[in-house]
Amino acid sequence: MARSSSGFVAGLTVAAIAAVGFLAYQASANVPDTLGAPARPASSPTASAPSPRAESNAAALPGRSGTGRRVVYSVQADRVWLVAANDKVRRTFAVTPGTVAPAPDTYAVTSRSGSITGSDGVAVEHVVRFANVDGTTIGFSAAVDGSTSAPDPGKKLGGIRESRADGDAMWEFATVGTKVVVVA
Repeated sequence: MARSSSGFVAGLTVAAIAAVGFLAYQASANVPDTLGAPARPASSPTASAPSPRAESNAAALPGRSGTGRRVVYSVQADRVWLVAANDKVRRTFAVTPGTVAPAPDTYAVTSRSGSITGSDGVAVEHVVRFANVDGTTIGFSAAVDGSTSAPDPGKKLGGIRESRADGDAMWEFATVGTKVVVVA
């Protein structure tokens, strides 16, 4: 009888260790990274540098940005997301907004131009237009010279500038009729 009871005890021990390991894994998966991180002194030169996790959260797709295939543009974050039909982000990137912003709403791409001169006089490519605010056309574009500098605040400009690489991605993704969701 001693053999069967030792096997029984060994089995219970293995089950208990497995249960504790599983519960420890679940608990650690739900703890924010900031808990348990060593505190840094306020005078540390790296204390103000954003962490990779904070940067990735800044690039997270905003809630309430719709569903399905779409372009999401955050006016406050100056960021764009190209979202596939399965709601997976294909690409996200920072943009430089014009001086006229579209109101948060759902729009659609209305027209595109391969290469034009922007309302600020800069040669732009891959123009994707989706809104009009008081006579100012709003759309994404990339400056041919690659610049993404801030626009002249004294002019009404609706161009949302992106890098040339991001402009290429937008051009491929946002055909006429593609949904554009503008969030705050």
